[in-house]
Amino acid sequence: MKKIFYVAALAVALLAGACATDEIIECRYLASATHRTPIFAYDDQQQTMVECADTVRGVEVQAVVNRTRKIDKQVYVEVRMGRERRYVREESLVADPRAVVAEQQIFVRTPASIIIDIETSAIGALADKGSVVEVLGYDSIDANTGAVNRYRVRQGAVEGYLFGKYTVFSRDEALQRYMAEKYDPIHSAVKNPFGGGEAIGCDFFPTEKVSFENNVMPRSCYSLYLNISPAVIGNIEKYITLAKRTKINTFVIDIKDNECPGYKAEAMRLYSPTNYARAGANKEKMYAHAVKRLHEEGFYVVGRITCFKDSYLVKDHPEVAITEKATGMPFKHNKAYWPSAYDRKVWQFNVELAKEAVRKFGFNEINFDYVRFPDRMTKVEQLIDYHNRYGESKVQAIQRFVQYACDEIHALGAYVSIDVFGEAANPGYTTAYGQYWPALSNIADVMCGMPYPDHFSNGYYGIKKPWNHPYEILYAWGQRVCDRQSVTPSPAVVRTWVQAYNVMRHVDRNGIAYDAENVEKEIRGLFDAGLTGGYITWLSSSNIEKYYQQEGAFVHDYYREWAERK
Repeated sequence: MKKIFYVAALAVALLAGACATDEIIECRYLASATHRTPIFAYDDQQQTMVECADTVRGVEVQAVVNRTRKIDKQVYVEVRMGRERRYVREESLVADPRAVVAEQQIFVRTPASIIIDIETSAIGALADKGSVVEVLGYDSIDANTGAVNRYRVRQGAVEGYLFGKYTVFSRDEALQRYMAEKYDPIHSAVKNPFGGGEAIGCDFFPTEKVSFENNVMPRSCYSLYLNISPAVIGNIEKYITLAKRTKINTFVIDIKDNECPGYKAEAMRLYSPTNYARAGANKEKMYAHAVKRLHEEGFYVVGRITCFKDSYLVKDHPEVAITEKATGMPFKHNKAYWPSAYDRKVWQFNVELAKEAVRKFGFNEINFDYVRFPDRMTKVEQLIDYHNRYGESKVQAIQRFVQYACDEIHALGAYVSIDVFGEAANPGYTTAYGQYWPALSNIADVMCGMPYPDHFSNGYYGIKKPWNHPYEILYAWGQRVCDRQSVTPSPAVVRTWVQAYNVMRHVDRNGIAYDAENVEKEIRGLFDAGLTGGYITWLSSSNIEKYYQQEGAFVHDYYREWAERK
């Protein structure tokens, strides 16, 4: 009897073994035309497949390639997922891990640049909202979400790269606006009396603010500005000595100002030979030493670049300039020539200069100034040509430049700050020069307003001679900034330029001196209004004696004092 049971058991075991060896198991990767791949279970009663789960594409699975079911002309392949047996559509299993991205076209949700050369940031075209582009490939996918970092795409005759974060998988979704029921009424109500553009034409999908493990931005930056003079950055130890006596933790150093380039950058040689020729012959070593010493002493270091006011670039490339319609010649405004902020070659030059500075010297952040069109242009607007290739409004072009700059510079592990006029905090209208605070704050890491008290007219915010009331004017301005921040889905840090020079004589011959007491009043006005990202001193001379005279304003930890009051 025992022998019979043994033979029977052996037969069952052999049969099971035979069944097991019938399975052909091969490694496969889950593919999909979206971020996730659907997983199915077979319903014996209904004899159909039921979607029971999904998982990110790119996951490796064990596929039983000879166990399939065909239902309604669709073939499903059995896969092992832990202890469970599930099914995946046949086309969702690929042997090549590079083939897991199956979409052949994508739709643009947020207007973005198509980059034709990643190394040089060269822009080939604008991928506008709602447009469709052909997918040719991709660089990488996020293992946690299945999202593509950059697609390789074709739009018309242009082939290049487009960030996946600006795309979706259907035209309907691409045409949607972010939380339209909440934000559209706000931005639609903003008027456009000066020709800067309709606020509603900007993009307000939230931007994930970056944070770099090896580059930590101070919670509140207490900053001194340094110009390119050898008497300034060439004497960095004097500024370090002052800073270490105070709470100063950040320095902002010029890289390029209009007709005042710093060192002989390779980007200048390639894109603007005049900037290169006029830059200091021995400045590169000076910059390298200054930034190195600041980092050694634990300071956060920001490089400042003036963008769209650059007479030397226009001299080299008059085709990128704002021109007079009557003559075709570059238009001179405020004693300078202005490259058009619509021109992508101008974008590329400034961003390549920034990237070089980050790579070469290790700047923690790039600060872009003159991120705008010329101001006070109302009377001549019809007489000039901005060469607006893509039919953009000014506010759209400026927001899109900031987006492009952030994408390129973030890839190197550095942050981006944007300088804006104090006027940009005013509600109700877009500025004539294209700075719309909510649109820029939504993209940039840091917003650096320039509300210098002597730039406000008498009676502004109801304050008589605001330049003589630094606390009151900065507090009133700060409250308006907080209002602008509240209608920004992903607001930036606010770090404000403060007036560190005396009231200009053409404003008021009897105006007050900006000593330690008055600089401190400015800063306290900002913090009391809720703007706690810090300050930057605007003193164009960077005069060390003047800074020492203001030392009393720099010894306070304003953020800690603010937090304790809260």
